Amino acid sequence: MNGAILTTKGLSVGYGKKVVVSGLDIEIRGGEILTVIGPNGAGKSTVLRSIASQLPLLDGAVCINDTDITSMSLNDIAKKLSVCFTDRITAEKMTCEDIISTGRYPYTGRLGILSDNDRKIVREAMELTGVTHLADTDIRCISDGQRQTVMLARAIAQEPQVLILDEPTSFLDINNKLRLLGILKDLVRSRNIAVVQTLHELDLAQRFSDKILCIAHNRADRTGTPEEIFSGSYISELYGISCGTFDTLFGTAEAKRKEGEPQVFVIGGGGSGIPVYRRLQRQGIPFAAGVIHENDVEYSVAKSLAAELVTEKAFEPISDESVDKALKILKKCGEVICCIENFGTMNAGNKKLLEHSND
Repeated sequence: MNGAILTTKGLSVGYGKKVVVSGLDIEIRGGEILTVIGPNGAGKSTVLRSIASQLPLLDGAVCINDTDITSMSLNDIAKKLSVCFTDRITAEKMTCEDIISTGRYPYTGRLGILSDNDRKIVREAMELTGVTHLADTDIRCISDGQRQTVMLARAIAQEPQVLILDEPTSFLDINNKLRLLGILKDLVRSRNIAVVQTLHELDLAQRFSDKILCIAHNRADRTGTPEEIFSGSYISELYGISCGTFDTLFGTAEAKRKEGEPQVFVIGGGGSGIPVYRRLQRQGIPFAAGVIHENDVEYSVAKSLAAELVTEKAFEPISDESVDKALKILKKCGEVICCIENFGTMNAGNKKLLEHSND
């Protein structure tokens, strides 16, 4: 396996003499995406700007291919590393193609004259990001989401070994979020580059990252694979979640449950009950749910939202004991909602529960 393209050693970053984040030891190889996550104000953007030489380092070192970045000229850095931040562009009378073409300036010399090869690379970057149709459009006349994609095309045209992106999915609708992150995933593999990015969408960070760096309490709190980071209660602790719950399996959040004596009993399973759980929560109605297997796709949602929950062990048929327990709760509820259309061997107990609910 190739050695690391980008490394940081004992890095401390901040403004003036104030340290915002310290203890940063990063190692990322070609073909990898490292995503930085953490609560608002933790210093994620400060970390990226410091790595990109936009802010002076307070301590430690940043190296590209084992070369300390402080020993490199700005032009040499630009040939190795490109950045894409969410800052609004104020350029006047420049088309989108003009903006993307500036990614070639590290290679053009002082006059900034593009060669045929430069123009070919610019066109390829536009095609890759799907902005060719915007080539002749004034950069001021496009949406924030389109502008974000144009700036990604500019960064790609720079042909970097390291690509740094601060919240690249901001302003994008869900389809274009997935499209952009898919482009990045294909890009790191096909060109063997390294990507360092920040994301607020934890579900996307979980699905599109090779490594996760967590920033909290003015330090690098934890680094690992998505499987290592999105486990147990760590994400809830990292963000101090108190207004709901976080599902580590799917990388999604659920609103805070409505506490109180259950007014509705929901018989669910296989994902059928999830829309009902969420509707009842939105309406402020406390409810009970059961009998749900602990390996059921809707178990975590039911656990988060139900005032009371009756469960069964994974891979076991619903026992009479579980049915009796659920029935006692059900009898106290004013309404029963059954979300299941078909009953089989494993959930036959829920059929009994439904039948008893009419007694």
